[in-house]
Amino acid sequence: MLKKRKAPNPKKKMQMAIVAGAIIIGGVIMLNYNLDQAKISGQSFGDSLAQIQNDLKNETANYDAKITLYQNGNITKQDILQISDTHIAVLNETLSKYNKIKPPGPFAPSLELFRLSTQAQLDSDKLLKQWIQTGDNSTKIRSDQLLGQSFYYETRALDSFNKAKTNSE
Repeated sequence: MLKKRKAPNPKKKMQMAIVAGAIIIGGVIMLNYNLDQAKISGQSFGDSLAQIQNDLKNETANYDAKITLYQNGNITKQDILQISDTHIAVLNETLSKYNKIKPPGPFAPSLELFRLSTQAQLDSDKLLKQWIQTGDNSTKIRSDQLLGQSFYYETRALDSFNKAKTNSE
């Protein structure tokens, strides 16, 4: 004996189609929301990092100008040592700012390289202060080497940041 099949219920089919459509629409909404949140997070990170880098650039330019004044005899040794202490404190504070920002995944390597650049800058400036105190030229040479390392890290950081930005667009 053959069993009779029931005819499909059009009302049930319609309900299933509506549920499936609602699930698809919900998924699309969630996906768009997550993409928007990632963009907002990325923008916030980029803005915070740009502010840190801008503050660092301004502080370093100001300090370099003071060093030039010292070397030209326009600032006393005592004054430049006090200026150096303040500058080193500002760089320490700047370094701590990197810990307060949360990078989106692809940007983590660039943040670490910016942090390394700032640390090398700080170490260089500490040695520069020591050179001012002692007059030991080997300290100045090491300071210059660390400054070169800082530029190297910064260049790599910018390259890493730009690649991550390109890949995330």
